Amino acid sequence: MFDTLLISTSIVALAEIGDKTQLLALLLAARYRKPVPIILGILIATLANHFIAAGIGHQVSQLFEQSTLLWILAASFLAVAIWTLIPDKLDTDGHIISKYGPFIATLVAFFLAEMGDKTQVATVMLAAQFDYFWLVVCGTTLGMLLANAPVVLMGNFAAEHLPLKLIRSFAAASFLAFAIYCVWQAMYLT
Repeated sequence: MFDTLLISTSIVALAEIGDKTQLLALLLAARYRKPVPIILGILIATLANHFIAAGIGHQVSQLFEQSTLLWILAASFLAVAIWTLIPDKLDTDGHIISKYGPFIATLVAFFLAEMGDKTQVATVMLAAQFDYFWLVVCGTTLGMLLANAPVVLMGNFAAEHLPLKLIRSFAAASFLAFAIYCVWQAMYLT
């Protein structure tokens, strides 16, 4: 049970490094300079988004046998590993950011930015793999906060001083390891 929370947290925290939502957190922090409403917006938007994603993942897990799910997970982890190596860019002319206060701007922008994002895909995959739906949602949300709250709190320092290319490479290698592990498990089941 604890593994579900730990793995969900780790995977999303890794996937979030250099992600567009992390760039969005940096943009919101620089614009509003009010970390508490921004972090609360991230929390609520992520809970809502990952609840939906975990629900989809849970339903998918009911459709396939365990070995088939492991092959799907392996392919998904491999895709996320490759996706992690590609730096995200953020379109900054969104009206939501400039028109509303920090909480509403963060809530709406984060919810929308997470749609189809690699952390949402990871949440679907994790919910398909683990039986503990709420621990997946809590873990992925915690991973999102672990990756984004420091960016909000540290502002521009994080963007200028962290070795994002090295961190992305480490994250991609981690996802590749997860993919290999899923292949090994799938082969063991057949």
